[in-house]
Amino acid sequence: QVHLVESGGGLVQTGGSLRLSCAASGRTFSSYAMAWFRQAPDKERELVAVISDVGRYYADSVKGRFTVSRDNAKNTVDLQMNSLEPEDTAVYSCALSYVRWTLDPARYDYWGQGTQVTVSP
Repeated sequence: QVHLVESGGGLVQTGGSLRLSCAASGRTFSSYAMAWFRQAPDKERELVAVISDVGRYYADSVKGRFTVSRDNAKNTVDLQMNSLEPEDTAVYSCALSYVRWTLDPARYDYWGQGTQVTVSP
């Protein structure tokens, strides 16, 4: 069993930065894929970033602005978000998959509750 808890969300102005963190407890996860998803009101859930020992993935909408990182010793995955735009406003959730690499939300086995990010114009 794995428990994921996100933190670091909040309100920021356009152009600002936030750093989200996801803390995992339970089974160690160094070889598993970890991802950040987001969902805005009235929109479908969107994959934002993935990290594993295979590599990293970023959605085109965040490439060059967001950076995903992980600390396997601390069981944490962070998402550094720079140059934020109102379109980035959403609930951000981290997720863990028992496979090494996947972009398919259905392959993620555990999800956090999410943290709200709001970017004001």
